[in-house]
Amino acid sequence: MKKKDGQDEKPAKKGVVRLFGREYKTNEMIVGILFILPTVAFLIFTFIIPVIDVVELSFTNFSMSAGTMKGVGLGNYKDLLEGFFTKEYWEDGFGQAMRNTVIYSLLKLTLDTGLALFFAVLLDKNVPLKKFLRSTFFAPVVVPMVASSLIWMWFYDPNVGPLNQILQFLGLPESKWLYHESTAMLSILIFSLWKGIGYNIILFLAGLQNISDSYVEAAKLDGASEWQLFWKVKFPLLRPITSFVIMMGIINSFKVFAEFNVMTPDGGPLGSTKLVVSYIYELAFTRGRMGRASAAALILFVIIFVLTQVQSILNAKKTIDVD
Repeated sequence: MKKKDGQDEKPAKKGVVRLFGREYKTNEMIVGILFILPTVAFLIFTFIIPVIDVVELSFTNFSMSAGTMKGVGLGNYKDLLEGFFTKEYWEDGFGQAMRNTVIYSLLKLTLDTGLALFFAVLLDKNVPLKKFLRSTFFAPVVVPMVASSLIWMWFYDPNVGPLNQILQFLGLPESKWLYHESTAMLSILIFSLWKGIGYNIILFLAGLQNISDSYVEAAKLDGASEWQLFWKVKFPLLRPITSFVIMMGIINSFKVFAEFNVMTPDGGPLGSTKLVVSYIYELAFTRGRMGRASAAALILFVIIFVLTQVQSILNAKKTIDVD
């Protein structure tokens, strides 16, 4: 047999299948297909088909309460984004939820990454009770989210909570914490930092301990200070871990739901803690407006996808520059 360019092509052997220029035994290929078939079926029925349904529903006005469904084209997207550049848009509805989500994500990502790196650097040194401190920082990560949220609701209780009692003992003004629009978001942010910072500390700590001593010794021989040693040697070598932490932080911050729904149901005081995921949940399962909720979910997906891609591109560019 000959290819179009005139080169000879070896005929496939009996019991052998040629695929992408390589030969595979037929029986081995059949076994491989049988092994991956359950995984492929699982992905099709739990991911691909639901995503297709969400895309289709986003172009309809499907309502579970009314039991009606009619195509509306881009109507749902238009209603969700209409007035995007006006002040009123960001004070109610989807705009308010998006604003709260962005504020929470920026604060959470910045504080979580910065504090995790700071504590990881401290724990990487010979400090007293180092093993105990590592366990203490990581312990909140394994506590169930709902259980820890309920405990912190008691902490934040304005009347019997220990936090206000501590403030009163110190002679400081008490706070309403979760029960006032000016402090509700901050209260949940503090809880979220306590709950998840240990995971990032472990990641950074693992990265620091994997840095070869030869780099550190060479920098010290050149007269580098502790700050220069960290900023010029250790931090650049932590770039892959930092990139992973930031990417996961973006995804988790934009899809956070449990602690907000438990600690401040219905969006909190004056909607101060209503996030996009909470807004989608309310649209879909409280109002029954599945079409509008599907459109909002796809907008959220696009935002997360774009942000993670931008972060990946910037990280790849920095890596090339360093090389």
